[in-house]
Amino acid sequence: MPQWTEMQEAAITARGASLVVSAAAGSGKTAVLVERIIRLLENEETGCKAENMVVVTFTNDAAAEVRQRLSVALTKRAA
Repeated sequence: MPQWTEMQEAAITARGASLVVSAAAGSGKTAVLVERIIRLLENEETGCKAENMVVVTFTNDAAAEVRQRLSVALTKRAA
């Protein structure tokens, strides 16, 4: 499991509002987004379902990267 910075952990665990993550290339935005999604899906208290989420990226390539990383991460957690 990655070692998150204080700001990354805050972005992953923030609840009760929409969230925008803006940072430099290579700073871990995609990893933070994937971890946030997984934790929302796993948390029975939030009752958050994938079909109720909207995840926006700036490019199709970024969306494909999120999709691929999410698939890998969910497969690992399900095993």
